[in-house]
Order: sequence, then structure tokens, then C-alpha cells
Amino acid sequence: MAKNKKIVHYRKPFHLNIGLIVFGVIFVYMMFYVYSYFTSEHISVYEVIHGTIAVNNSYTGIALRKEEVVPSNYSGEVNYYKKDASKVGVGSLIYSVDEDGAIAGQINAANDDVSSLDQDVLDEIEKNISEFVNGYRSEAFYNVDTFKNDLNAALSATLSIGVLNSIADAATAAEGQSTFHKGTAEKDGIVVYYTDGFETATPESLKQEMFDEALYKKQNLKERTRIGAGEAAYKLITDESWQLVIPIGDEIRRQLEDRSTVLVKFKKDGTKTRANAEIQEKNGKARLILSLSHSMVRFATDRYVEVELLLDDEAGLKIPNSAVTEKNFFTVPMECFQKGSHSNEDGIMIRRSDRNGKTTDSFITPTIYFATEYAYYVDSEEILDGDVVLKPGSDETYTIHETAKLEGVYSINKGYAVFKQIDVIYQNEEYSIIRSGTDYGISLYDHIALDGSVVMENDIIKK
Repeated sequence: MAKNKKIVHYRKPFHLNIGLIVFGVIFVYMMFYVYSYFTSEHISVYEVIHGTIAVNNSYTGIALRKEEVVPSNYSGEVNYYKKDASKVGVGSLIYSVDEDGAIAGQINAANDDVSSLDQDVLDEIEKNISEFVNGYRSEAFYNVDTFKNDLNAALSATLSIGVLNSIADAATAAEGQSTFHKGTAEKDGIVVYYTDGFETATPESLKQEMFDEALYKKQNLKERTRIGAGEAAYKLITDESWQLVIPIGDEIRRQLEDRSTVLVKFKKDGTKTRANAEIQEKNGKARLILSLSHSMVRFATDRYVEVELLLDDEAGLKIPNSAVTEKNFFTVPMECFQKGSHSNEDGIMIRRSDRNGKTTDSFITPTIYFATEYAYYVDSEEILDGDVVLKPGSDETYTIHETAKLEGVYSINKGYAVFKQIDVIYQNEEYSIIRSGTDYGISLYDHIALDGSVVMENDIIKK
């Protein structure tokens, strides 16, 4: 007998695959993280270091001295016998004027023969050339002709005195006939052979355009072969004291405000000296006046002197300027702060009213970001404009409204942004030097946001 066979399909029971679910969750999370990573803005981090900023303090100033222009009493051919910027005493022979040209002709003819120059003279010439080459600046190319003329004049003076000594008898005879005249120094001083219109200038009388070397005109008195009566024969500097007037900007003025002396390095020869310093203002522009009582003779032939002010390099915590930003804060008088009943932290008692007019008092301990002598700077996270503060120990109140800006950076040491106030003591185009050890500020090796403009308080930082 046939059996009725009915086939029933076995349904496999459903088993939840926990591993697959976990994998899926992790996969979705990773995809979300990757998406967030590539779509969100990332903050570059800078580690605060101790550093310095070398300050370029090279300046060119105008040298002012006690200068007297001495005129000639006679007309004729002129010859000089003292080197430029040499010391002379009363009665020293400086120049001569030959009315008929007889003596001057012999002197000038001998000037073409340089074989008589001794080694000391040649060494001096080599030194002058070396100093000019080392101090040469392309923007002062016009000084090349001046230097050439000065060198030729120095050679002529050296040769002339030798010739005059060799024809002493003829010169004496010409003097007796009143055709040859010797010009001697009436005072002790330093003799120089140029005029430029600055002889009577003072720091107060200097105009701004006078500091432009390109506009400077200098007359070399030794370039002439003839001189007229009443014309400048030479110039005498009668005092070792002199001044150097230098136009300066606001930053260097700030650094020099509390200084009465400055260490100066002369770029011409590398020598250093300390000068008395004074800041004066004319037409809204500051000028540094350096007063010296020595070294004048080395620069007697120079109207413009290039110096370097040897101020200390600014040192402190070094941060990039891109990290510096500003933030607004409420300013609350210190007298409004008190200790909490269950806390030793300083805080304020705030009184607020709801829509129904019901008032509640609450003690708040806001984060203090900076302190002046009279007030604390606090953030607006827990405090609102118009909040009423109860002053401790009295019935007086203070309404929060006043705000002020602070300059600072965002510290990200804890993984989120926290504003920190900074005190900038020097700044150039790329970096700022800030004071270390300040309250509410940053410390060495702190991590800060490299770009302070893209960060807000309490932002979670993704590096």
C-alpha cells in the first residue's frame, strides 16, 4: 500500500550576526569620520618657543659740528698744504694765494711727479681707498666723484708742501713784493676743505628733505685753481663735540624712550662708542639726536654718517603673527567680586528677572582672562549684557555693559580652544615677541592655533 508522503521544508531559524552588525557600525563610523575629516576645517598647531627677533637698527644721520668758514683776503692761484681733516694749531700754514702765478706755477708743475711720495703717504692713500670701498653703497654712487676729487686734492696738498719747502727763498721774496700770500690758522681746530650750507645748521633747523642724500650738494674747495677775495678758503672745526641727527620711526622711538645713552657702531670703520641720546619731534616726525664728545675727526669730511644702534635683540616667547587675534570681553569692576559660600573661587552674584517679574540671585564664577588695576575681563559665556551684579557688603548694584578688546591667541593644549591674552613687546612682519610669565597668558611649549582668525572659544580642535 502506497504511503502518502508530504515533504515539509525545514525553516532555518534566524540567527543575529553580532559580528556583522559591529562591523557595519564601525564601517559607518569610519566613513563618517573620513567624510568629516575631508570636509571640516583643520587647525594647524604651533608650539610656543623662546626666541629672539634681530632688529635692524641701521640709520644714516646728519653730522652737525661747530664749523667756521674762513674766507680768503686775496685773489689769485691757490695751493693747499694740509691734508683734509687734519689738526692744525694757531699759525699753521693751510693755503697760499699767488697773485701773479709765479710761485704757484712751480708748485703745480711739481705736482705731476708722484715719485717723491714717501711710504707713509702711500699707506694713507691705500687706507682711504679701502675705507671707501668697504663703506660703498650703490644708492650713494654719486659719492664716487666726490671721493676721487678728495683723493686728488690730498695728493696735491702733500706734493705742494714739499715743493714750497724746496723754493723757500723764492716764496719769501714774493711775499716781500706782496704777490704771494700765506693763509695761516687763527685758531686751533680741524681743517676741512668743503662747504655744503650745513655749517650753521642746528637739529631744530634741519628740514626733512635735508636727510635725502640724493639732494645733497657739496663743494670741494680744493678743486679750484683760483680763488677770489672773500671766497671760502677752508673750513675750521673748532670743537670736538658734535651731534648726529637721525630720523626714526615710532617703533624705535618706543624702544629709546627710557634710554639716556645708546651704544653706537659706526659702519664706516666698525668702531663702537656710547652716545648721549635725546628724542625731539618736528612736524609730527621723531628724530634721535646723538651727542658725542669724541670721534669727530674720523668723520670730519662726512656730512652723512651711517650708524647701527646696538640695542638688545628683543627676546621672549616667539609666535607667528598669524596666531594673534582679538576678542571682546565684558569688564567688571573688581569690587563686584566675592568668594562663594561653598567655593574659594572669585565670582559675582547675578540678579535676573523672568517674564513674570520674579527675581533670582545666582552666584557665577566666570573665567577671568585679564586683570587691570580696577577691573577683570570676563567672557560672555555665562554673563549677558545688562545683567545686574550685586556688590558684596552693600545694597549697590552694577549693570554689565562695558566691553574691551584683548589681543591674544587660542591655546589648544586641552584639545579645545581657550583664548589667552598676550603682551606683545616687539613685532616684525612675520613674528611677535611676547612677554613671558604674565598672568592669564601662555607659557613656553604651549600649543596654540597657528591661524587665530579661524578659531572660536571652545572649538574642538582637529589637528
